Amino acid sequence: QVHLVESGGGSVQAGGSLRLSCTASGNTVSRNCMAWFRKGPGKEREGVALIERFGTKTYAESARGRFTISKDNAKSTVYLQMNSLKPEDTGMYYCASRFSDDCDIHGSRASTTFEYWGQGTQVTVSS
Repeated sequence: QVHLVESGGGSVQAGGSLRLSCTASGNTVSRNCMAWFRKGPGKEREGVALIERFGTKTYAESARGRFTISKDNAKSTVYLQMNSLKPEDTGMYYCASRFSDDCDIHGSRASTTFEYWGQGTQVTVSS
């Protein structure tokens, strides 16, 4: 069983920054695709960023240029550095994992392909 635990959420003003962390059990981070999804108020869950097993990164259009995903295999932790935050970035942010070399975060069904999920960490951006 894979366990994912997120941390680092909080409340910031627009333009601020936050760094989210996701610590995973076992060798999950080195073996799996790791992704961040979010669900804003009144919105469907959407993919934000993905880092594949060998380090390839993918971003949602809304995150590109502002967010950076990274990982530390030795610490079994994935990070999401979020800069220039906007009110529309508000939501619950979830860490997700999938044991595959074919991962994607785009599309309404992308989240259904991920097998393991954390409990989420809340991000609130005020204007």
